[in-house]
Amino acid sequence: MRLLSEAEYKATMEPEPIRLGPDADPPFDFWPYFDEVPASDLAGHDFSEGSVTYAWHMPEANLQHVLVNCEQPNVFLVLILDLNTKSVLGHYLLDIYGV
Repeated sequence: MRLLSEAEYKATMEPEPIRLGPDADPPFDFWPYFDEVPASDLAGHDFSEGSVTYAWHMPEANLQHVLVNCEQPNVFLVLILDLNTKSVLGHYLLDIYGV
């Protein structure tokens, strides 16, 4: 399990990501990775519901950002999926408003 720095996370982003619809199937089973993320990486937030509202495809690098919802609005655990190797590159705690 690899917690990405802000710089590492931003390096996986692209200027024109494609938002995936709510009915999009996951490209592979990433939940085993999610289940192993250390609690210390979650900053006290609860992601146990395991629901996903947003997912974005980064077409140039063939990555997918899966945003797992939190009990607090606008806070997500982002899993960065490598679609070429069908593996999780790492995760990042995203607080949209930085609160």
